[in-house]
Amino acid sequence: MKIIHPDILLDAYSKGLFPMGDSRDSDEVEWYSATERGIIPIDKFYASNNLRRLVKKQTFEVKIDTQFRQVVEGCADREDTWINDLIIDTFEHMHQLGHAHSVEVYHEGKLVGGVYGIHYKAAFFAESMFKYYPEADKVAMFYLHHILEKNGFKLWDAQYYTDHLGKTFGCIEISGDEYLLLLEEALKTECEFVL
Repeated sequence: MKIIHPDILLDAYSKGLFPMGDSRDSDEVEWYSATERGIIPIDKFYASNNLRRLVKKQTFEVKIDTQFRQVVEGCADREDTWINDLIIDTFEHMHQLGHAHSVEVYHEGKLVGGVYGIHYKAAFFAESMFKYYPEADKVAMFYLHHILEKNGFKLWDAQYYTDHLGKTFGCIEISGDEYLLLLEEALKTECEFVL
């Protein structure tokens, strides 16, 4: 199994870089660093009243780290994706080492949504989310926020700002220099990823 070495991957993230494949069929990655970076301020996370009501109804069951690979594969299950087999295998290995996590949303016992990313010290680098059931991805993000806030994380990296992330969760765009300062602070502290 071909993977990116864990030390190389963590070193890259610690410098603001992240890997992406060109397509699902590619077997290589390119390294990126966004000039303008998207982050979700943990203390300013936005959840609509509808989402809060949905969470309170307990329509879904939420778990962490029980079906990590399936979450990554769910995120890759779309027409255009940067998540290739090298990414999937690498992140599964990082998960086994305790550096990658998934938040999983279940409905009637079936995995219907989730989000995954890299956990390094007090930073969480969110990679992608998916849904097979309406609002399941939003529920995953709601619980991811709960985990990051509860455990004292300092940085929630979203890589790129999008209008959807901004309106739905409070994502903002900051300069690359500002991002690196926040990252430097986050890497001074250790955090657990527990629900």
